[in-house]
Amino acid sequence: MLFSTDASETSCDAKPLGSGACGLHGPRPPAGINMRHGAMARQMNTRDKATAAIDPLPVRIIKRTVLVLLGPFYFLFIALAPLFCSKRKGFSGWYWRLVKRACSRLLWLLSIRAQMSDADRQALGDDTDSIIVINHRSHLDGFTLMDAVPDQKWFTFAAKKELFDAPLLRTGFIGAGLVEIDRKSGNLAMATLSEAVRQMPTRRSVVLFPEGTRAKTSSLGEFKAGAVLAARETGRTIRPIVIHDSDLLLPRGRFVPASGTIAMDVLPPFVCDLNASVDDDVARLRSSMMAVFDRG
Repeated sequence: MLFSTDASETSCDAKPLGSGACGLHGPRPPAGINMRHGAMARQMNTRDKATAAIDPLPVRIIKRTVLVLLGPFYFLFIALAPLFCSKRKGFSGWYWRLVKRACSRLLWLLSIRAQMSDADRQALGDDTDSIIVINHRSHLDGFTLMDAVPDQKWFTFAAKKELFDAPLLRTGFIGAGLVEIDRKSGNLAMATLSEAVRQMPTRRSVVLFPEGTRAKTSSLGEFKAGAVLAARETGRTIRPIVIHDSDLLLPRGRFVPASGTIAMDVLPPFVCDLNASVDDDVARLRSSMMAVFDRG
């Protein structure tokens, strides 16, 4: 039958208010819509927390004035230090602490807070024999990671070969332990990266951005296979880190970041499955990070 003649189906009197099609408040929205609204509300709440200024305006003005006046000299010293000190005994440890403090001071002067739970910080401090993988939202990501990492955990970054071609930068990069990557030759780049990882002490990890560049959307970009390949070849685990909302403080096209909070989550170690394909491992890694990223 196209139309029902059952009074229980046609009468509004039998329906509690707000409970059905004849209720005072109208029909209930589908569950999917409620879930989407809930996700949007969580995103807005996270966005508000991230962009809330952590210092009053007068304090921010004073801090940024100090940064403009003294910052260039301080960071020039950091850039040139490897030229004169890289061959000294204990340079790596000394320089690591110097760079870490510089990143912390930079964020403080910008009134930006790096937020990581004590449990995640401890997990990162205890982490050994790993490759760090982190999503890329803005130019603040590296500074934020360096600020949050415990002193006992050391990082290094990979830099494209073109930057190493400049004599001044090359000396500094080598002294600082950066890994030179020739992106024009995929096989050579992987061989260089894997060899550099093998030579690292267990507490040092190279940091890789699997998206290859800053994400252009509100989600994670597609992952490249470099981190998974390096982990498979060296036997190291992958330690995923998810960074949130740094693009809200420094979006593309903006030079001066806003004040706010950048949160990070440290995930459990990711172990590559040598019985699966590289693509499967990449997809599994991205899926695990996406679940945490979407949670906000």
